[in-house]
Amino acid sequence: MASTPKQKKTAKVRPAGLPTREQVMEFIAGSDQPAGKREIARAFGLKGQEKIALKALLKDMADEGLVDIGPARAFHKMGGVPKVTVLRIVDVDDTTLIATPERWEAEGQAAPKLRVVERGKRGALTIGDRILARTEEAGRGWIAHPMKKLAKASEELLGVVEEMADGKLWLRPVDKRIRKDTPISDAGTARPGDLVLAEPHGRPPRISARVTDILGDPFAPRSFSLIAIHKHGIPHVFPELVEEEAMKASALLLHEDRREDLRHLPIVAIDPVDARDHDDAVWAASDEDENNPGGFKAIVAIADVSYYVRPGSALDKEARKRGNSVYFPDQVVPMLPHQLSSDMCSLRAGKDRAAMACHLTINAQGKVTAWRFARAVIRVAAVLAYENAQAAVDGQKDHELLEPALKPLWACWAVLQKARKARDPLALDLPERRVVLDEAGRIASVAVRERLDAHMLIEDYMIAANVAAAKALEAKKAPVMYRIHEPPSRDKLVALKDYLATFDISFALGQVVRPSTFNQLIARIGDAEEKPQIMEQILRSQTQAYYGPQNMGHFGLALGSYAHFTSPIRRYADLLVHRALVGACGLEMPAPKGDIPTRSSLSQEDHENMGRVGEMISAHERRAMEAERETIDRYVAAYLAAHVGDVMPARITGVQNFGFFATVDGLGGDGLVPVSTLGTERFFYDEAGKALEGMESGERYSVGQRLDLRLVEADPINGSLRFALPDAPASTSGPVKRDRVRPGVRRGRPANVRHIGSKRGKHRK
Repeated sequence: MASTPKQKKTAKVRPAGLPTREQVMEFIAGSDQPAGKREIARAFGLKGQEKIALKALLKDMADEGLVDIGPARAFHKMGGVPKVTVLRIVDVDDTTLIATPERWEAEGQAAPKLRVVERGKRGALTIGDRILARTEEAGRGWIAHPMKKLAKASEELLGVVEEMADGKLWLRPVDKRIRKDTPISDAGTARPGDLVLAEPHGRPPRISARVTDILGDPFAPRSFSLIAIHKHGIPHVFPELVEEEAMKASALLLHEDRREDLRHLPIVAIDPVDARDHDDAVWAASDEDENNPGGFKAIVAIADVSYYVRPGSALDKEARKRGNSVYFPDQVVPMLPHQLSSDMCSLRAGKDRAAMACHLTINAQGKVTAWRFARAVIRVAAVLAYENAQAAVDGQKDHELLEPALKPLWACWAVLQKARKARDPLALDLPERRVVLDEAGRIASVAVRERLDAHMLIEDYMIAANVAAAKALEAKKAPVMYRIHEPPSRDKLVALKDYLATFDISFALGQVVRPSTFNQLIARIGDAEEKPQIMEQILRSQTQAYYGPQNMGHFGLALGSYAHFTSPIRRYADLLVHRALVGACGLEMPAPKGDIPTRSSLSQEDHENMGRVGEMISAHERRAMEAERETIDRYVAAYLAAHVGDVMPARITGVQNFGFFATVDGLGGDGLVPVSTLGTERFFYDEAGKALEGMESGERYSVGQRLDLRLVEADPINGSLRFALPDAPASTSGPVKRDRVRPGVRRGRPANVRHIGSKRGKHRK
């Protein structure tokens, strides 16, 4: 018995000499780090000739299909995944991210799909991200534990093929943040002027590009949005299964007998003239209840998307993956297939449609005193453009719905405005650019959207319904996907205080900061010349709004509880709020026949994963905003390409030590004015005042300042502009043209400069 402990201890020691195949497999499977030849030899105590024998053994095992070798020269079970490897996230299944190995060379076997398990603080990973992960088998599949998020340096390159005078091809990037072109080592069938996707090859500094896909003419209609779609990895093609499910869902019965019938009311939808879908409609009338003198009854009717897109369905998974619709000047990438987004879920005039109705009771002070949610069937009386509705109310155009629908809406809005003024939300009226295309997809005009009362009216009705949805769910103790906008951080407030001090404007940091704090600041400035500059800085001091299940309030709107309820066709967050209302208010409908999921209320998985989903859709929203902004910048650059050399009014939007950025008044699109073009004197960079100031002349260029600039270059491919002062020396730069060839331009090392290698280069002084 005394020898038993010693026997157990001896059993744990690896046997000396060449291990068996089974022992190698056991070691590889149990290793918590990459198991290469060196690690295997060390584990079994192999030396000299034994290491050579191990190398032969591992080769035999690979030939026999027992092991495979990973990117780090580490072995793993054949058909498996290395213990530590680089993965790329390619899909989302509900809230679980799906990744595949970035390198997979097993012939005849599809790359495995691993479920990504994030622990602790999440990094808001999304489709397209690269991670270094530890992997392990779990049941019949694999799971990955992220170790770190990797840079996207090895992602596909998106650019335009250019031919130089020496006949060599280069890839000009579409991202204006990338300053360098890349030599093309393999162009395939791509020709100069083609928009292409390419893979990077080699290692810095000798990176080349191999063309993988030809996307077409970068100046053809829809190409600018196509650039953004590919650059940001926006899903834009619906899988066949999702399209089929959309067709089945669109055929669901309305169940009018189970819905509140509102078809007799003159409900109207008021939208932009170029709206592609209509998911909200409104109605209002004086409240006849004697207990609410001067008050109103109102209905905000929203497309009942949750009835058609049910938890766990293929439609639901695809919608969650997209997060929101993405709107470009030339097309829309919808969150839902067109059978739903443009047809059955779009509130068309004269058509019976399923709706989620928010009934509001509003008192004479504009406060919403009661609300009720119901599934309804509606028939929109008319779909009106903002401009047409405003013209009818202003008496500039006749409309049959003026008396029964529009005047009551405006009267109710007059009292809603009282509540808005009492709340005093942040009042930053920011211009929105609108690109108008002709039938051929060419730019007809670029202008700032006019801000009408009709816009603010719809905005206030939507805000009232969104607040009601959040409070209704809170009252039922149901989960809420809040729209959160936190107060500005102290760091940003300190920066704002320093900036305001340059205008001799005081800003106390000890006060409780509210939206009204900034409104009062703007009012103090009045119509001073620096007002646009200061409003720009106030905007930059604000935090970015996001989605989440923990209520932090909405600072900008001065609201304690706020959720998005009014756009479920184009925002996944709104769809979750609808589902929560269905469950909380007992609005479930009869189960459909066939293979469509039975319930339309919030699922248990939805409930449990609200935090993760909030992170995902917030990231998708930021992705969409960046893609939309970049696409408009490209259209603006294309529009201005015909005006290179012209002097035009501009406004400074940003200042750095190397120059300042400016945008054309009424058009947008940032362009750089390098400090080197400002003359021979030296300029001091005033970081607090966001300005460049001449050391001798005192000439000052600051954020918000208006001035005339000459357009030097407009590049539609990457959306960049370059400006100069009107009296600066003229540049030979001009508009970027299709199939551009640069005669006489040579790439690479000048002919008269001898290359100095690293060994010789280190002796240089």
